[in-house]
Amino acid sequence: MKKLPALLIFGLTFITGLLACNNPLKTPSSGPIKILNNGVNIAYTDSGKGDTSLLFVHGWCINKSYFSDQVAVFSKKYRVVTIDLPGFGQSGKNRTSWTVSDFGKDVASVITQLNLKNVILIGHSMSGAIIVQAKLDAPDKVIGLVGIDNFKEYSTAPETAQSKAEFATVITALKKNFKKVVTEYFNQYLFYTTTDTAIRKRILNDVTHTDSTVAIACMEDNSFNTSAQLKEAKMKIHLINSDNTPNDTTGFVKNNIPYQLLIVHTTGHFPMIEEPAKFNSLLQKAIDDVK
Repeated sequence: MKKLPALLIFGLTFITGLLACNNPLKTPSSGPIKILNNGVNIAYTDSGKGDTSLLFVHGWCINKSYFSDQVAVFSKKYRVVTIDLPGFGQSGKNRTSWTVSDFGKDVASVITQLNLKNVILIGHSMSGAIIVQAKLDAPDKVIGLVGIDNFKEYSTAPETAQSKAEFATVITALKKNFKKVVTEYFNQYLFYTTTDTAIRKRILNDVTHTDSTVAIACMEDNSFNTSAQLKEAKMKIHLINSDNTPNDTTGFVKNNIPYQLLIVHTTGHFPMIEEPAKFNSLLQKAIDDVK
């Protein structure tokens, strides 16, 4: 996703400088249906039953296991599906394109092949854009959109020459030393001061063991037009965001895009595992608002 938040650009640029110097309602199980989209396998779990389906989509360089605390709670009332996006987790990597459009079609394919009804899409980090795209690809099936710590700096301002140059510097640094750059950035900007050490280690292990070619390609993609796609979706978006970094919603206001901002305190970029009880309470509020 080429349009990175200013904090991410600053952080990675700074780091580059430094471098230069059986209960089916509770326990998810792999579904019996093998899901393929254009020949690429999509790993998933399918738990619980209900008239409403919650489809969780993970963020950059992580996987579906990050929603285990949500599966345990929400599968008591809803059908809950978690997926590994192609290129991540246990899903296939046998393709060369990793755009928002590609991932949106992957999510829409899961909806179709599992015959999900009344779907609320829940996307973390980069998957905020992906769930909006999936809504456009499966308009009759999706009834709600919930973002997790995304669209935090949604702005209508065009990219500047400086921001483009900074972004190019970040990409160059990632291609040169992916593990060191992402480790420094995550440690400095994406964790809260009280984030548990075990959680930090888990996240860093997953991120640094991701296929860097896929990860960087995701960042380089510039195909998603935030304002245009959000307007076309014609649906309120619910944001469950941390306040560890600022939340600027002026873009929603300027473009008359309906939204709800729900704040999770004392957490970093991963509220669903850092503060699962707080997060789940806010997610239920968002679901209730959708329904």
